[in-house]
Amino acid sequence: MTCSRPHDEPPRPGAGARLSRRGFLRMSATGTAFSVLPFTVLSQAGRTAPNDKTTLACIGMGGRGYQNLRTFLQFDELQIVAVCDVNRESDGYISWDWAEGKETKVSGREPARHTVDEFYAEQKGKGQYTACRAYADYRELLEKEDVDAVMVATPDHTHAVITMAALKKRKHVYCEKPLTWSVREARLIAEEAKRAGVATQLGNQGQASEEDRLTREMIAAGAIGPVREVHVAISARFWHWPALLNRPEETPPVPEGLEWDLWLGPAPARPYHPEYHPWTWRNWWDFGTGQLGDLGCHRLSTVFKALNLSYPVRVEASSTKMFPDIYPLGVLAHYEFPARENLPPVTLHWYDGGLKPPYPKELEPGRGISDTIYIGEDGVLMGPRLIPETKMKAFGQAPQILPRSPGHFQEWVDACRGGSAPGSNFVDHAGFLTETCLLGNVALRAGHPLLWDGPNGRITNDEDANRFLHREYREGWTL
Repeated sequence: MTCSRPHDEPPRPGAGARLSRRGFLRMSATGTAFSVLPFTVLSQAGRTAPNDKTTLACIGMGGRGYQNLRTFLQFDELQIVAVCDVNRESDGYISWDWAEGKETKVSGREPARHTVDEFYAEQKGKGQYTACRAYADYRELLEKEDVDAVMVATPDHTHAVITMAALKKRKHVYCEKPLTWSVREARLIAEEAKRAGVATQLGNQGQASEEDRLTREMIAAGAIGPVREVHVAISARFWHWPALLNRPEETPPVPEGLEWDLWLGPAPARPYHPEYHPWTWRNWWDFGTGQLGDLGCHRLSTVFKALNLSYPVRVEASSTKMFPDIYPLGVLAHYEFPARENLPPVTLHWYDGGLKPPYPKELEPGRGISDTIYIGEDGVLMGPRLIPETKMKAFGQAPQILPRSPGHFQEWVDACRGGSAPGSNFVDHAGFLTETCLLGNVALRAGHPLLWDGPNGRITNDEDANRFLHREYREGWTL
């Protein structure tokens, strides 16, 4: 593969967003371009140089990845030195900055590169900065760039191959949710992350929130007694349903600047169509993981931590009408978890696509279901609050027993620089979490309840259903 950007291409004035900053980067003020030594080079025998930077490469410069890039630019501790995307530049991406609304934006590797260069040029008080490099192929980036850390925000089906490649090179990794496309990938990534001993974090930002801590503290305080049932409901998907029910028959030309074969990655080959890229790939089994993958890793994180969950033993799922290639509009999934130490068995119910759980009798008339519902032997929580509200007022505040997060992204940045493991690291949390979400998809495709041997990663009541735990990669692709 060749580098996607000629090194003599000048930056474009006005490309990318001008961003606010927490402070000036600690860098040399001589020249308009400079090199930054990797953190691993500057930090020897556990000693951190006072003016070092943790070098970062950002892979996947669509809507979410572009937003992450803009966030990481705010960290004085980081230096973004490379970006990567299979698309040079096009519109049609959602902004992911909800303050801007959901109108589509121009994105891709070149707009991302320009944003980085302009940001650092402004910080240095110079009119030009050309040190950020752009690539089409993540493999070339990882071969040429001796970075400390990697951010992955590509479509779901390529998370695993990119993350594994970075882990094998002992890079710190921040990966957007879900961690992987398949159950087997999640297990292998967690195992490799443990061997690598690097800082990892899944992009489920809610795990660092105050609401997460309050909910866990209420349950730990015994506010509702032992929990035996949990209901998690998600509204209708925020990406549009495809205009067709099968694969499109048309084969329009691949847009200029898009490396379609690289975009497909390990997924089965098919012709390009705008119903797949950008943005709407989430509708398709080959590329996305539905709301269970996309939002399950958000909403189930607190449930896992509050109730000390790991492997379910039984998984069942059903849905609105199924299609061979397209993820259904709405899914119901049910997970049964065994007793854990002094905690009783618990059943977790998932509802998406606008499907609703039973209305709790404790909820006051006129109030809607607005959060995760925990049903205990002595009461009911909706999010961090008891229902009805009179019980919440009578109970008061649970004792604060959990440390507060400095912020989801800050957790990872600190860990990259020698701090403690982030709250959604791949080994202790994100691996289990992703496996569980994706097991719902496996049960949905199998069409009947599955018994899960978590420690051995096998379905025990249907040997054939184990084929849904992973898939054969396209020739030339491997973990």
